[in-house]
Amino acid sequence: MTAAAPREPGRRRTSLAARTVLLVSAVAVITAVLAGVASYPLVRNAAEQQARADLVRLADLTATALDRGDTGRRGEPLPRPLIAALQAEQITGYLLAPGAQAPPGVSVAAMDDLMDGDPVSTRGETAQGPVLVEGRPLVAGGAVVLLQPLTVAGVEASDAIRRLAAGLLIGLVVAVPVGYWAARRLIRPLRAARDAANQMAAGSRDVTLVPEGPTEIADIADSLNHLNSALLASEGRQREFLLSVSHELRTPLTAVKGYAEALADGVIDGDDVARTGTTVALEAARLDRLVSDLLDLARLGAIDFRMTPVDVDLAELGRDAGEVWQDRAEREGVHLVTELPDGPMVVRTDPLRLRQIIDNLAENALRVSPPDASMVLAIRAEAGAAVVEVRDCGPGLTDEDRAVAFEPGALHERYRGVRPVGTGLGLALVGRLALGLGGTAEVGEAVEGGARFTVRLPLPS
Repeated sequence: MTAAAPREPGRRRTSLAARTVLLVSAVAVITAVLAGVASYPLVRNAAEQQARADLVRLADLTATALDRGDTGRRGEPLPRPLIAALQAEQITGYLLAPGAQAPPGVSVAAMDDLMDGDPVSTRGETAQGPVLVEGRPLVAGGAVVLLQPLTVAGVEASDAIRRLAAGLLIGLVVAVPVGYWAARRLIRPLRAARDAANQMAAGSRDVTLVPEGPTEIADIADSLNHLNSALLASEGRQREFLLSVSHELRTPLTAVKGYAEALADGVIDGDDVARTGTTVALEAARLDRLVSDLLDLARLGAIDFRMTPVDVDLAELGRDAGEVWQDRAEREGVHLVTELPDGPMVVRTDPLRLRQIIDNLAENALRVSPPDASMVLAIRAEAGAAVVEVRDCGPGLTDEDRAVAFEPGALHERYRGVRPVGTGLGLALVGRLALGLGGTAEVGEAVEGGARFTVRLPLPS
């Protein structure tokens, strides 16, 4: 995992609320610009079509009025309402007699069509700019032509665009506070999660978050609650483990200290000195074993802990271990049975660590085995794996015991004062060493009635 770069001193981070508001504003502005760019041609085309439709209607009305002879009250050629409508739309009208010259913006071809009795609807160019042209032939001969500047339609389109832009601007003004409000509601549970995480980092364990907000943010609260529960359980196990280890260390230390004081005070003399020295040496060896186990557990979690795999004959390794533990078992009145392969069984593993596994399992089995009972050291090949197994005739383990058998100090805390137990470090070492060797460790029920501890290592293919 790549470590995060340290935060530069004095560098301020932008809040999620500010980023959300900026994002909403940017989206609104981009939307407005795109909407304006996309809609302008459509609006302009619609405005031109509307202007054309109005011009067609007025051209038809004008031609009808001229054919009927409708005039205004003051002798105008057209009724006043029609004249007012033409002026309002900036329309210029031309009454053409047969053979007359074409008005500005009207082509010769269009004039020929009009004089032939066909209506004309087209566009033209004048000195003032493009115009819409509508021509209608008259019944009495000649024609009427109406010209309207195209800028009139452009003005209408510009008005429509301005109204659209105003609407989009109002939307932007509304979007900013709405985005800020939504961002504040969104980050509220995140702030609560941050505060809870800081409290947990400071050592507080009575922190409980109420999941709220979107699913992803609520999941963060659930995860922090689960983390807090896991930390509580882990710290509880650590306290129990330290208490058990402290107890185990204090017992031999008390004996060593007491005998050392007795020797220094001259209380012990003669033949008792040798016996006392032997006792002190045994207690010191016990202390050394406890400290070594603690160091091994610490190193197993460290990066520099290494395995040295070589080709190992498990049958030979089992025979060597059996000879050592045969003597230990006889002194305790326990019979050791070895079940070893007839021929060599070669695996690639670390012999020192594998022997450490066997010794820890044998120590555990010998401790719980009653006098005149049997313990078994078995090595065999099974389903493509090399199996190292130690079985005993002790009280065995329940399903709950098996679930925590390889956790440091778990069984020690559970059975301290009930049955013979060690520090709980040996089985923890077995589990971690098995994983380090690329295998697995499991616990079950032995056919002899006690517990069965099995380590499986991969055989060479």
